[in-house]
Amino acid sequence: MTLYNNSLKHKTKRSGIVFTNFISNLGSVSFRPLDIEKDIVTIHNWVIQEYAQYWGMLGKSLEEVTKEYEKITQHSDVFIGLVNGEISFLLERYNPKNDAIGEYYEVKNYDCGMHVIVAPVNKPIPQFTWHIFTSIMKFIFNDLTIERVVVEPDIRNEKMFAICQKVGFVNDEVIHLPHKTAQLAFCTREQFVKKIDSQYLKETAMHYKNQIENPEQATQHVQLETWKKANRLLVRKAICEFSHELLLQPKFEKKEGDWNCYSLFTKDTLIQYSFRAKPNALNHLTIDSSSIKKEINGSIKELDAVLFMSEFKESLGISEAQFPLYIEEIISTLYGSAYKLEKNAPSAKDLATSDFQTIEQSMTEGHPGFVANNGRIGFNSMDYKAYTPEAGNPFQMLWLAGHIDRTIYAGTEALDYQTLIRHELDEATIATFNQVITNKGERSEDYFFIPVHPWQWYNKLANIFSPEIAQNKLICVGYGPDLYQAQQSIRTLFNLSNPKKFYTKTSLSILNMGFMRGLPVYYLGTAPEMAKWLENLLGTDGYLQSVNFGMLGEIASISYINPYFENYGKHDPYNKMLASLWRESPVAFLNEGEQLMTMAALLHIDNEGHALLPEIIKASELSIDLWLKEYFRVYLSPLLHCFYEYDLVFMPHGENLILGFNNNIPVRSFMKDITEEAVILNPDVKIPENIKRIYAEVPENVKLLSIFIDVFDGFFRFLSSILVEHASYDENRFWELVANSIQEYQESQPHLTDKFERYDLFETQFELSCLNRLQINNNKTMIDLDDPVALLQFKGKLDNPIAPYKNIIA
Repeated sequence: MTLYNNSLKHKTKRSGIVFTNFISNLGSVSFRPLDIEKDIVTIHNWVIQEYAQYWGMLGKSLEEVTKEYEKITQHSDVFIGLVNGEISFLLERYNPKNDAIGEYYEVKNYDCGMHVIVAPVNKPIPQFTWHIFTSIMKFIFNDLTIERVVVEPDIRNEKMFAICQKVGFVNDEVIHLPHKTAQLAFCTREQFVKKIDSQYLKETAMHYKNQIENPEQATQHVQLETWKKANRLLVRKAICEFSHELLLQPKFEKKEGDWNCYSLFTKDTLIQYSFRAKPNALNHLTIDSSSIKKEINGSIKELDAVLFMSEFKESLGISEAQFPLYIEEIISTLYGSAYKLEKNAPSAKDLATSDFQTIEQSMTEGHPGFVANNGRIGFNSMDYKAYTPEAGNPFQMLWLAGHIDRTIYAGTEALDYQTLIRHELDEATIATFNQVITNKGERSEDYFFIPVHPWQWYNKLANIFSPEIAQNKLICVGYGPDLYQAQQSIRTLFNLSNPKKFYTKTSLSILNMGFMRGLPVYYLGTAPEMAKWLENLLGTDGYLQSVNFGMLGEIASISYINPYFENYGKHDPYNKMLASLWRESPVAFLNEGEQLMTMAALLHIDNEGHALLPEIIKASELSIDLWLKEYFRVYLSPLLHCFYEYDLVFMPHGENLILGFNNNIPVRSFMKDITEEAVILNPDVKIPENIKRIYAEVPENVKLLSIFIDVFDGFFRFLSSILVEHASYDENRFWELVANSIQEYQESQPHLTDKFERYDLFETQFELSCLNRLQINNNKTMIDLDDPVALLQFKGKLDNPIAPYKNIIA
């Protein structure tokens, strides 16, 4: 891991909502800091009632309770809990080192204490206290530096014991405090996750059972009105992106207030689409989805995304042979969209203060540029609900044992195989797995453990690798104990039980957005060496330290070589079926109070049409200008520096970046997916022989496209459109701030002046590299990883939106 600065730049006192947990059958459970002046009457009314006897304030006056909380807030964080906006409980969160309880047990640095009081209930709500306590635990553990919570309820408080045990607390010693005899109890993050996710696993098993017995559940979310909405949204995206790539050319008809009116005809002119849109920079249309109309001979027809593709097939240029599979991907994208639209998901406002993994599972859109972006060809309907990020279901990974004469492990110098396995698996699990091998009559020391996605085992490996299984070259040793959640990249898994453990990226032989998602040993075998080399290259760079840029190292990999397919080449899908990669988790490198979010979330629009980005900015209590400056500092500036200082480029789209926030303000960035996507553009850079593949020979006029296309066109185009549409922000101001950020960087690096002139980010135009044309050209292999430029599809040029701001800093 290369993490370049651990300073905490932003530490502000916030008055609004600081965390929200959304519960589908209840609503939002939110937390805000206690406002003594505003809240104390309510709190006083709670603590003087008989049910609150263990709170120790019976009979106290309002003035006495006020003084008590003035003292408490000097050493504890006190929060008001709201359920759907209504004050419902109070939480005191404290550091046990600063409390009397710290004298009664050995306090760890990662401990946190809590006291909770729930409001008297007017109307019983099923599982109300359970939902409150799980929300409290999620809030506390949302500080990813906390690993254990301690409570010390009065030994007579049986109700508190019951709810604490239900969420995962384990009783320890009975202790005698000055004011009470208390039961000390602890709950680690892992214990809490196991408790709540065991319920998920039961629900998932029941869902499978119900879906088998009631097959119509597979299409429960495919409702007519939802399907119509999904089609309308996808047609809107298709018009926008295909027009952007000059595959379609809408005709301007007239002005209508702030909107332009356009028409779009099929080649035979029998079918007409009309819509309203606002033209933005980079040939982007912000389309009013409600305005889209389809007419055939003057008769209005329902929007149908599949028919839209068929009607414009000739204009799109997709071949007859590829068209059916492309249509399947379009239908699969619609199926996923319908599921997300039907899902009772958090609102954008709630999501702005939610935790890392809730945000990860709440995204309604895949890649912003690709129209067919959710294919997942290979998943059945049950797989979809079990393994997709939007389903949000935790699951356990399967582990195999691969014989050492078939299996290749690669790790950094500090991470040999035994160290890696003991980091990822506990001793009891390792012993259980070894016993399975021994029971097969084999020696456990002759095998490497390999984590695999359950889908991959049941759908590919158990069948295709059965000759290896028959010979005990490959042994299934069982499920690991930890629970994982699929990330937006679907085959990358986050460890919910132990967030500081590594991400695991697994082979998943489904066709998704232009690739069969395997993992080639050719890349995995050298991934750790590449991670270390890049860390050495960038790790002491003062500028990268100042902007808090980090890379998540892909620090270990394991691959199984199947002799039946070995001779068919490194890119053959069968040679990518059984491999896994371990990547560092950003959780291990956060400062106190910092939170994480996939950068893709900045483009999220909720089911009611509200954008997340404006809500994040509101919650930060910064102006849009100031927020954007901080964002450009931690995202754009390090990319510029890597390009100009080191001739190094990445693929920095939204899903490949994880942002670190403090009080909803961007304070750092983590780059991931380094192994296959980092590229050195300069042949003079000295690169170790084993990782020479990191160099790519790229024409001079293509080099800057790593910024122009991947950042400006691939992300900022959508980000600025959201601010214009949802926050009434000035688009010109957005690009002016981008220009300011670039110029501030350039002024800080005068030794690179010649390169700034040679690769001019302020040139008036740049080539348009088209993603959908790539997919339409070959929707099974969009990019040649050995020659990343060879298959690129260029069409026309885009006006550079920052060109007018050259040498102007506002």
